[in-house]
This record gives sequence, C-alpha cells and structure tokens, in this order.
Amino acid sequence: MSNVAPLLQPTMAALNTRIAFLVELARRLHKYGTSAPRLEIAVSGVAQRLGLNAEVWSSPTAIIISFADLAQGEEGLAQVTQVVRLSPGDVNLKKLCRADDIADLVIEGKLDLREGFRQLRALDLPDSRREQAKIIASYGLSAASVAALFLHSSWLDVLVACVIGVLIGWITMLSATRPRLSVASDAICALVATSVTIAFSALVEPLAIKSVVLSSLIVLVPGMSLTTAVREISSQHLVSGMARMGGAMATLLKLAFGTLAGSELCAAFGINARDFVLPPLPGWMDYPALLVAAVAFAMLFRAARRDWPVVIMAVVVGYLATRWGGEISGRLPAAPFGVFVGGLVLSALANAYARYAHRPGAVVREPGILLLVPGSVGFRSVSYLLERSTELGMDTGVLLVTLLIALVAGLMFGELLVAPRRSL
Repeated sequence: MSNVAPLLQPTMAALNTRIAFLVELARRLHKYGTSAPRLEIAVSGVAQRLGLNAEVWSSPTAIIISFADLAQGEEGLAQVTQVVRLSPGDVNLKKLCRADDIADLVIEGKLDLREGFRQLRALDLPDSRREQAKIIASYGLSAASVAALFLHSSWLDVLVACVIGVLIGWITMLSATRPRLSVASDAICALVATSVTIAFSALVEPLAIKSVVLSSLIVLVPGMSLTTAVREISSQHLVSGMARMGGAMATLLKLAFGTLAGSELCAAFGINARDFVLPPLPGWMDYPALLVAAVAFAMLFRAARRDWPVVIMAVVVGYLATRWGGEISGRLPAAPFGVFVGGLVLSALANAYARYAHRPGAVVREPGILLLVPGSVGFRSVSYLLERSTELGMDTGVLLVTLLIALVAGLMFGELLVAPRRSL
C-alpha cells in the first residue's frame, strides 16, 4: 500500500487558495498573449471546475475578477474581487501551453492547488541567453524572409534587411529590461533601420530603400494587435478592443515618425540615398523563403521544440491558402478574399488541433496568421499621411480596414466550421 496521501479535491481546498491559483492563471494567460475573450472564457471555465463563480473582465493593461463560492449559493456572490494591473502581453507559446497543462492537471485532481500555483509562478523565470539569441535571430530571419517572399527583393536587399532585423531584435531585447528605452524603442528601431539603410545605399551599394526598411521592421508592425483588436470589438469586448486598437495605432505612429526622423537625419548630414531596384530573386525562392519564415516564427513565438512541426505547418498552410484564394479572385495573394480563405483555414485547423491534440489552438492560430495580418498596409498608410500624401494614405487605410475585416471574418467562419472545444 502506498504511503502517499491522496491529493485534496480542488473544490475542497480553501477559498483563498483557489482564488490565488485562478488569479495567477489569469495573470499568466494575459502575459503570454491571450486575447480578452479567450482569457475570460478560460478563467471562468476553470473557476467552475474549482467550485467558484468568476466574473472576469480583461483589458490589455488590467484584469478584474469577482469570485463567489458556489457552495454558498446566491448569498456568496461577489465575495472577493481582485484587481490586477499588468503590462500588455507578448505571445509565448511554450509557456502558454505549460500554463494550460498545469490548469488541466489541477482540474483533474492530479496536481495540488498550491503546487500548481508554485509551478505557474516558476514560469516567470527570465529567458536564458540562448533563448534571447534565438529571438534576436528570429528578427533577422523574419525580415529576410518577408523581403524575399512579399517584396521580391534582390539578394543584397534581403541580406541588408536580415542584418538590420538582427540589430532591431537586439534593441528590442535591451528595451525589455529598460523602461525608459522601452517607451521609445519602436521609434528608435525605425530611426536606426532607416538611417542604416540610407547610409548603406549612399556609401556602399544602391538599395530598394522602402522595401528594406519595411521588411526589417515587419516584426514590430502591429498587424497582430490590429487583428486582435477588431476581433475583440466584433465580439462586443469594446473596452479591450478599443484600447488595443489605440495601442496599435500609437505603435504605427512611432514607427512612421522614426522612419521620417531617420530620413531627415541623413539629409541633415548630407547622406543621400541611391534608391535603385536591383534584379529580384527568382520565383522559386518563394518556397525556401516561406520555410525560413516558418522557422523564424517558431523562434519568435517561443514555441516548444515539440510544437515546431505544427507551427511550420500552420505558417505554410496559411500562406498557401491565402495565395490560392487570391488566385481564385484573380488578384494578388493579399487580396481580401485570399486573406479570408487563409483565416478560415487556419481557424478551423487551430480548433481541430486543440480538439484532438488537447493543446491550445494558439499553437496553430498565432504563428499561422502572422503572414496574413495587414500590419505593413497600416504602416504604409500612416507613412503616407505623415508625408502629406493624403490621397495615398486614405486609399491604403481603406485597404487596411478591408483586409482586417476579411481576416476576422475568416477566423470567425473557421470557428463555425470546426467548433472550438478549448478556450485557448
């Protein structure tokens, strides 16, 4: 006979213990990039399994949760309210999956609540130097792959974009531990990218200036935030959606101002760019570039090694579905119908993966739609407006809205095609 005492059922644990676990779970889900609707559903569902009623309100910078013990009946409503102030989160698939696993183990009674709380807290360890190096490298690989895949740049443009992307990744990693630098990091990165590109073009070899700058900044462009904001607004999470939309627009303004400041700085020192379009890469390079982009996104989103094949498959399938949809409509792969088809396929695949693999669908959904999100269109729109090209800016802004609506519609239709079984 085993001498190990059986674990206490989660619903029998003390109220404070259950609340502490749920608050920590909500904090982790928020930190690892979960949108407001999914976070609220996930925390409420876990609370029900722990014998609690939880009214959850989430925004990009705060979470408010009111708890009541279901064993107390209606008289126990709103016994405890917790307010948690947070910074906007970033997608971390490895830690998100781990938090999901911990919640499942606690619900099933295989893990004590206190131990589950301790394991959630243990996820807060900083990235190792090896992990930081992988993230910095992912910035460079993402820039190079986008330059080759979407902008059809030359070998030299791709190489310069990769180097600048690595430099931007390094600046971004530094800003993570320096609050003053973090506030202005987007503008600084845009200024550095523009200045280095113009200086290289003027002193070494001509480049396609706009293509190199855009591809090197592609990871910072808030296309994912814009898409999430529209999804939240469409699901009636108005406060969270509008706040996220405001944050995304602020980022676009910082990036656009940084590029403008970089151009003016070079002009002040008499450095004039030689904007010249070199011969583009051959068409067959799209497929190696797509594979490089998939690997870069697996690194960027910090996916666990076991999830790399799934992430790579999601990126490839999403891009090919979008391209196929664009060809059907007789327009570019980034045409609204192509983006709609890509979003639909990825949403359905994410729900099917979550249903049968018992892991968060975010492993498929988040990296898969990164090549679909119209962040670069928004960046161009703001840049045109700052350059006083009002007509171009408005036309590009209309295209941005159209692509956002098409992508969000595709994601919603995908959930109708394959019903989600897991909130994440």
